[in-house]
Amino acid sequence: MDRLSNTVRPYAWGSTTAIPELLGVAPTGEPQAEMWMGAHPGAPSRLTRISGASGAPTEQPLTDIIAACPERELGPAAVEKFGPRLPFLLKLLAAGAPLSLQVHPDLEQAKKGYEDEERRSVPIDAPHRTYKDTNHKPELICALTPFEGLCGFRRPTEAAQAMAALGVDSLKPYVDLLGAHPEEAALREVLTAILTADPVEMAETVTAAAAAAERLGGAHAPYARIAHHFPGDPGVIAAMLLNYVQLQPGEALFLGAGVPHAYLGGLGVEIMANSDNVLRCGLTPKHIDVPELLRVVRFEATDPGILRPEASPSGEELYETPVDEFRLSRFDLSPGAAPVDLTRPTPQILLCTAGAPRVGTLDLTPGASVFVPSGETVEASGTGTLFRATVVA
Repeated sequence: MDRLSNTVRPYAWGSTTAIPELLGVAPTGEPQAEMWMGAHPGAPSRLTRISGASGAPTEQPLTDIIAACPERELGPAAVEKFGPRLPFLLKLLAAGAPLSLQVHPDLEQAKKGYEDEERRSVPIDAPHRTYKDTNHKPELICALTPFEGLCGFRRPTEAAQAMAALGVDSLKPYVDLLGAHPEEAALREVLTAILTADPVEMAETVTAAAAAAERLGGAHAPYARIAHHFPGDPGVIAAMLLNYVQLQPGEALFLGAGVPHAYLGGLGVEIMANSDNVLRCGLTPKHIDVPELLRVVRFEATDPGILRPEASPSGEELYETPVDEFRLSRFDLSPGAAPVDLTRPTPQILLCTAGAPRVGTLDLTPGASVFVPSGETVEASGTGTLFRATVVA
């Protein structure tokens, strides 16, 4: 078991205070959006192991540790199922402003899209490149504080009512479309119209809609706040097609392929399959590939499906999802209780979010994390909250 040293990503939408407050350090004044824990090549966690060359303790990237002996670190079952790599990325995510409105492809779409762009020699780092790899990117966000987001399409009639209440003439065609078709056709036609509208005319519509949302307040207030960060962006209108969700601490959202979503504010633990494939549909200055987006989005009204953990006799509280690349659970440790056996035949990252639990021989504080190789014996005791990230293999 090894204590991890992790990178904090300073994306512009990040909170300046949430992650520092959790870690118990002074804010820098700069946004601190995500702390990455795992073996993503863009910012792998680091740990100290004895170097074979020097025989001395050396800080090494987790990517190198796994590459040196995948079966020892990940276990034979995980290597057979996912290959010689850690298939998930764990994060602390702190949103001080809305993230982009986005959707992720399924496995087949990711493979075909990647192969197509490779055939067309689109540079992997090109701004208009859509598929960075061949993997899908299901994800789960669990709130540590009250957390706001958008997740999945709501009923077209509900979206129509919300738009109509703004009293903006240029929204009336969308209102009419939402009421004139079957659900799937209505959602597809309206999102297409929003994303392909004349930019100048759309900016005027967004400005008028934001002013009306500000006056109305209540259920319209989130759209006024979104427009404050993205004035004139068509994603402000697209956001009105989606379910607005408020999570309380401990509640979570699972986001599968094809589900449009955006995080608006709050601190949470996020876990996802290790992929960079994102198709954006608004609230961003980045490239929007409308034709590809329309192939990936699932145009169906859904309940966002707030998840609450399911307790087990061992004290583990599991967030059930339909994917194998990650498994997220939580342990609330109490003083005086018997140590909890966390040993598993799969690799684990353990993250402390509250209290001062003892994991193995290490004392953790909020924001501290450890990597536990497959099969290594480990117990947790003391007081606090631990999140466990692992795989199903």
